[in-house]
Amino acid sequence: MYAEERQQEILLRARAVGRVDVVTLAEEFDVTTETVRRDLTALERAGVVRRVHGGAIPVERLGFEPALATRDEVMTEEKERIAKAALGELPEDGAIIIDAGSTTARLVQALPVDRELTVIVNSPPLATTLATRPNLTVIMLGGRVRGRTLATVDDWALRPLADIHVDVAFMAANGCSVAKGLTTPDPAEAAIKRAMINAAERSVLLADHAKFTSTYLARFASVAEIDVVISDTGLDAGLAAELASAGPEVIRA
Repeated sequence: MYAEERQQEILLRARAVGRVDVVTLAEEFDVTTETVRRDLTALERAGVVRRVHGGAIPVERLGFEPALATRDEVMTEEKERIAKAALGELPEDGAIIIDAGSTTARLVQALPVDRELTVIVNSPPLATTLATRPNLTVIMLGGRVRGRTLATVDDWALRPLADIHVDVAFMAANGCSVAKGLTTPDPAEAAIKRAMINAAERSVLLADHAKFTSTYLARFASVAEIDVVISDTGLDAGLAAELASAGPEVIRA
């Protein structure tokens, strides 16, 4: 097992049970305790766990929300595959919404140069990336910019969403489950996400497999309200089937 694979498994276990300890992990993975400590240090630097005496705790249990730049460094290959799969959900022309997020940012970079689209975003960095593309009409939602996610929120962003209709909304989420739906730590950001889904004919969730082990404070949609879920091959087949039974098509890229 490569170090990155082991670290992803450690993170999944931490999120599933709330804590991992060094000695147990060393025994289960048949590595030294020093190797596990290096893994936990790498995960802490990525902003997804916090080291405690003898082990680590996932940041969700401590009320932390990793910054966008931190999340952008985790599961990069999976996010690239998800973004490429999402291209199949684009309309031939028309309008789309792209939610703020590290995986949706990959979709922005992958948008084809030969398709005329109106793209609505709530992220200044995404708007900057898209603005130079001559085939796109870019609309930036105003409002307060959350420093942690670089997403615009509050009433100035909500009001335009009430008066528009788009073909597809490409959504991000911090957590997702059939029982709890799609969740995010911030209620203001959840309100924007809810309005995006309501403004769209179809909604597509882009989320790596780690998102399906977490639940956060604010719910913005049920799984049944999403038309397509695109994740990576790390998503458990049984969980994928459970998600599909709730309504959406599930794609593991």
